[in-house]
Amino acid sequence: MELDRAFCAAGEFGRCQRRLVAVLLGLQVYVACQSVLIVLVGAVPEYHIDQEEIPRNPEELASHVHFADNFTSIVTEWCLIKQEAYKVSLTSSLFFAGLLIGNLTFGPLSDRLGRKPVYLTGLFFDVILGYISAFAPSYQVFAMSRLGVGVMNGGTALVSFVLTQEYVGKSFWALTGSLTNMTFAVGIAFYAVLGYYIRDWRTLVFVSNSPGAFFFFLSYLLPESPRWLHSQGAVEKAEAIMQDIACANGKERLKIKLKPLGGAEKTQDSAPGVLNLVTHPVLRWRTVILMYIWYVCSLVYYGLTLNAGELKGNLYLNMALYGLVEVPACPLCIYFIEKPWAGRRKTTSAFLIFAGLACISTTFLGDRPGSFWNPTLLALSGKLAISAAFNIVYIYTSELYPTVIRNAGLGVCSMTCRMGGILAPFIPTMKSLGPAVPLLVFGLSGLSAGFLDLLLPETLNGPTVESLQDL
Repeated sequence: MELDRAFCAAGEFGRCQRRLVAVLLGLQVYVACQSVLIVLVGAVPEYHIDQEEIPRNPEELASHVHFADNFTSIVTEWCLIKQEAYKVSLTSSLFFAGLLIGNLTFGPLSDRLGRKPVYLTGLFFDVILGYISAFAPSYQVFAMSRLGVGVMNGGTALVSFVLTQEYVGKSFWALTGSLTNMTFAVGIAFYAVLGYYIRDWRTLVFVSNSPGAFFFFLSYLLPESPRWLHSQGAVEKAEAIMQDIACANGKERLKIKLKPLGGAEKTQDSAPGVLNLVTHPVLRWRTVILMYIWYVCSLVYYGLTLNAGELKGNLYLNMALYGLVEVPACPLCIYFIEKPWAGRRKTTSAFLIFAGLACISTTFLGDRPGSFWNPTLLALSGKLAISAAFNIVYIYTSELYPTVIRNAGLGVCSMTCRMGGILAPFIPTMKSLGPAVPLLVFGLSGLSAGFLDLLLPETLNGPTVESLQDL
């Protein structure tokens, strides 16, 4: 029988899959904490310098600076203010650079070596490097550990997302993909709560990193992806895992016999890889369009967060709001992308265009505290829309690539996504050309990506593509 039919017979989202997915969803809380760690760990408390002339020497400056004692951070630890303030942003850039490397390398590795071994290895080193960050004796060690965490965090998150999709039937990919992103948003709010009660930065890093150790041991119970095994020609192993899933779902008498894929018995040397994304005529244009859409999603996401309608007040409350505002995006995604009149393609395009229009519209709104459509509300609405687009793009991309090259495709797209995240903080410098220029850049990017998305095929209710021959 075909694999999709086997999932239908064994239960597309039964008790067994719910337990497996719950482990991977819980991991997203840990991934979120690591992703936004620098927001609180690199925060700058109030301070004053006890002399008028500011010393240029960092050591001398540290002896004249007095920080407020409401919380500690790497800023208070190593006096990263004035001419040293760039080091906080550098740490963030190193983390994003690590994400880029992890997305680029872990995808092809898991397509070749398997989902589970690559996932477990990445998570193990992610936890180890996270603890090194907590006990870093110097800024240099902390910065390099954050680079390493970025590599492992980005790669682990990518592989865990693919595993989440490949454990369930295709009709539930939209649900599990949306739940993954929603759990990530909840993780941001969870980290804000941790930061509110834990004001010492080393303790905060240690506590927020500890769930990773718990999920590492729990992940040993996860089986290998039956879809990956089937795509590699390991039919018997895939059948055994599908049989275990069926038994755990209460279907003990079910006998699963899978049909081998055509061309699945290829040697490892000729196995599909990243190069196929360029050489295959169908994948080449899909990849170019998807890379741009992922890049824009990241650029507009961080651009709206940094530029439009900045929230005033409590640091921890603001951070929680920016996480929780993404939660409504998940049910919206699940509703629209399963409708035949909307689907993946049109819904993604609509959310991207709405986010672009929100950016452009913000440039025409002044500071109107009494107005309903003020910049803050418009910015939060735009972030909800771009979060929804980001959510769908993960699901949509995983359906557009065959199983044998799915992680490689997601890895390359995620790489351009990280490039957008790295560039977004630099766009505000274009204000020197005009106050509205940065938001116009974000808005036009969103609009162009939204219209470009319409060139991709619809995947709703289509068959799961397993091999390159299926294209």
